[in-house]
Amino acid sequence: QVQLVESGGGLVQAGGSLRLSCAAPGLTFSRYAMAWFRQASGKEREFVAGIRWSGDNILYADSVKGRFTISRDNAKNTVYLRMDSLKSEDTALYFCAARPGMEVVVAPAYDYWGQGTQVTVSS
Repeated sequence: QVQLVESGGGLVQAGGSLRLSCAAPGLTFSRYAMAWFRQASGKEREFVAGIRWSGDNILYADSVKGRFTISRDNAKNTVYLRMDSLKSEDTALYFCAARPGMEVVVAPAYDYWGQGTQVTVSS
């Protein structure tokens, strides 16, 4: 059974940094695009960043470009999201997701989801 397990969330002050990790044991990881989404309280889930199985194609939401960096380690079946210069509006539950093939920005296109890790940015 495929499980995606996020970690690394927490409480941080505005301007600070966090690194999220998502481990995917049981997934043929190198065949899947991975992505991070987030959902703030009372809002819809939104795309944050996505990376192709090879790591050579990456997408970012405009709101995080230049501040967040997605990366992956196929040997460890893990995808990361480095978040710098955090803002209060980055506060949300962050999810990782997996789909075969290309990274895309629409949540329904992803087959597997983690349970999420909370990121709270205090101003």
